[in-house]
Amino acid sequence: MRWRAIRLAMRQFLDFEKSVAELETKIDELRQMGSQEKDSGTSGINIDDEVARLSDKADKQLRATYAKLTPLQKVQVARHAQRPKALDYVRLLTTDFTPLAGDRAFGDDEAMIGGLARFRGEPVVVIGTERGHDTETRLLHNFGMARPEGYRKAQRLVEMASRFGLPILSFIDTAGAWPGIDAEARGQAQAIAKSIDICLKAPVPLIVTVIGEGGSGGAIAIGAGDRVLMLEHSIYSVISPEAAASILWRDPKLAPAAAEALKLTAQDLQNLGLIDRIVAEPIGGAQRSPDDAVHAVGNAIAEELVELQKLTGPALIQKRRDKFLAMTRGSLN
Repeated sequence: MRWRAIRLAMRQFLDFEKSVAELETKIDELRQMGSQEKDSGTSGINIDDEVARLSDKADKQLRATYAKLTPLQKVQVARHAQRPKALDYVRLLTTDFTPLAGDRAFGDDEAMIGGLARFRGEPVVVIGTERGHDTETRLLHNFGMARPEGYRKAQRLVEMASRFGLPILSFIDTAGAWPGIDAEARGQAQAIAKSIDICLKAPVPLIVTVIGEGGSGGAIAIGAGDRVLMLEHSIYSVISPEAAASILWRDPKLAPAAAEALKLTAQDLQNLGLIDRIVAEPIGGAQRSPDDAVHAVGNAIAEELVELQKLTGPALIQKRRDKFLAMTRGSLN
């Protein structure tokens, strides 16, 4: 209860949640007032009915708001600092996690996490881009933007999974690959291309989940899976709306139009046949109830894994190849 109270006190509201924020602030004030009256032994008015009324109103307002999010608002939700990150999914969905480090060529990249674990008792390999929760961890993980050594670490893990017949669980949450000169000097493009190639050739089930932001080649490098899942309010795009608006129209203020044109929401991508499944989030987004969101992802992964494990290695590779080739032949209208 104490942990929940701390999380509620630190909750960050997005700009379009202003009306909900005002109601929840009033509810917190009333609850604090009631608690003080109980502690002092004074007999004030019963505030339970008012709290219940405001809670119901806030819940309805939250549902109405999230039922009509614009693409740019979904971008804001996908980037929310309090959404569960890759390491949260590893911590809550797996046991016996043993992190593995390094690419055996240059060094370790904290933006790309991975290792061996057990998912519901079954041995698996997990990989993912980790953004971090606060300033310290964001700097440690480079805001989830991997360098070439990060993608080479992912390659090493996929090859290990292939060698030992272990399913792979991939969690994507990145604005894109690190664009620095150091990354380019060490072969960023080649590292991403090879990661995609190795994922496509893995003879084991590979389930990808976009848990927040899926940005450009930095995401697809570990996203060429048998099943691609997306959380309801996550996004997946070749470029951010802000960057697209700046490049196309020389005006970042046109980001809402760019977000609409990019078709970056889970719903758009499923309609286009580019992802396989949408995982519902708690009302108000995964950031409001992280445990429930992670649990829903775990159930979806388990269901998909059962079906994929019925296929042989060659069948998995062929179906995966056909799946992505089909994307290039369909209409995007």
